[in-house]
Amino acid sequence: MDNEANVTYITLDGHVEVNKYRYVYFCIMFIVYTLIICSNSTIVYIIWVQQNLHEPMYIFIAALLLNSVVYSTNIYPKLLIDFLSEKQIISYSACLFQFYIFYSFGSSEFLLLSAMAYDRYVSICKPLQYPNIMTKTTVGIFLLFAWLVPACHVAVLTILSAETKLCDLTLKGIFCNNSIYKLQCVTSRVITIHGVVCLIDLSILPMLFIIFTYINIFIITYRSCREVRKKAAETCLPHLLVLISFSILSAYDISIARVESNFPKTTRLIMTLQNFLYHPLFNPLIYGLKMKEISKHLKRLLCPVKCI
Repeated sequence: MDNEANVTYITLDGHVEVNKYRYVYFCIMFIVYTLIICSNSTIVYIIWVQQNLHEPMYIFIAALLLNSVVYSTNIYPKLLIDFLSEKQIISYSACLFQFYIFYSFGSSEFLLLSAMAYDRYVSICKPLQYPNIMTKTTVGIFLLFAWLVPACHVAVLTILSAETKLCDLTLKGIFCNNSIYKLQCVTSRVITIHGVVCLIDLSILPMLFIIFTYINIFIITYRSCREVRKKAAETCLPHLLVLISFSILSAYDISIARVESNFPKTTRLIMTLQNFLYHPLFNPLIYGLKMKEISKHLKRLLCPVKCI
């Protein structure tokens, strides 16, 4: 820890034998980050340039993939710098900013998945009313809501944390997530209460809405013809897979700060990596392979001669 010009630095103590394996870590993470950027950006580009993909469902998918890019860019560049540095440190203000981006964009994923669930419900269960309900204005409001609400909720937590006194300057992690609360001298009741409110508003309620929506879709499609059931399976299955993946990782992140001290350092590192290693790659993989229209354009882009 250093104190220069009133700047408080936090030591990131979650790295394991970084001096010995720094170049191995760097190469692996650089490859993963490059894959995340390329895979997500490619599908966003396809949705952007293909006019037939300018529909609410694909716009929400593009927003979800852009989320993954920002979410990953918040972590990977700093991680790569740390691998090549003698000291793995971060200023507390930068740590709080990383915390803010991590939870703001992470939470918006639940709200985007809720919007996608509603879009699928209207498309499958009320097809004649779909053009009148899912207008450009409605889509814009959903996107604004999905990004603005988490940003405001998490901003309050970040400001409260910035004003809380620290008694420990060693973070048992490799980036700033909810483990920063362990650095504080006293557990703030206000932060705890607001954290519970955020959990309910940004995770639990959207999750319940999504489950309720898909149950309604499955009930209606079960009573419908085979073609409707096929359409529901093709468009809803990718969303459900992404939802399950992200829900598991979210539960993982909530619990990791409470139990990580009971595990060896290597185990803690492996647990922490789960938060940002797989999911940003999982999204484009699922939507690129499972969504028929995206898959078709992706094949044309990657193998134009063979696919013509």
